[in-house]
Amino acid sequence: MSRAARATGEESRLALVRRARRMDRDLAIAHPDAHAELDFTSPLELLVATVLSAQTTDVTVNRVTPGLFARYPDAAAFAAADRTELEEILRPTGFFRAKAESVTKLGAALVERYDGVVPGRLEDLVTLPGVGRKTANVVLGNAFGVPGITVDTHFGRLARRFAWTTSEDPVQVEKEVGELIPRKDWTMLSHRLIFHGRRVCHAKKPACGACTLRRDCPSSQTGETDPVKAAKLIKGPDADHLLSLVGLER
Repeated sequence: MSRAARATGEESRLALVRRARRMDRDLAIAHPDAHAELDFTSPLELLVATVLSAQTTDVTVNRVTPGLFARYPDAAAFAAADRTELEEILRPTGFFRAKAESVTKLGAALVERYDGVVPGRLEDLVTLPGVGRKTANVVLGNAFGVPGITVDTHFGRLARRFAWTTSEDPVQVEKEVGELIPRKDWTMLSHRLIFHGRRVCHAKKPACGACTLRRDCPSSQTGETDPVKAAKLIKGPDADHLLSLVGLER
């Protein structure tokens, strides 16, 4: 099946499933250490950290949360937090006033509805203030071991570039990709795509010429196709490993 056929929708359903699963296997080789990059030790910590990660980086959140969780160790503490103090702690994450309100309301809802315990079901999580399907799937997959697809900006961008979906709607992307990949692999697929989006398949200039997925990617001519130039675009601590898979080095 040609790249053009994949891009124009002529690829058969069986061919699409086989290609998607082959790409996932290649992603597993490319990113063997893929994981949630938010630091946490409990479902509550992951839930709060994920809420705080909106419009900022995981690195920034990870700098803030040790002090945050020491000061507010449980849902009741967040619910009773002094707003001024909480806002000051959250200031580095941006939109700190809105985020302070979100985590305060989140703590209160957990106390009122679930005795301060983070529920382990999607249908319960999405009823909490500031928690949508993306956040719920992060918590389910990483804190409860329940498979879930996390459609963030990286995941959506790559799923469309891979022609796994054409949808811009996160819920539809989640549904369509979930039909291609076995359920047991959903959480790890999410980590792998996010890792790949941050390190290789960048929004503005993907490193196509140095990408291990280029044989199966219908968008492999989108970015920098020269292998040497593309190699310079690879980011992250695992850059040498990624380049070694395609016979390149910095």
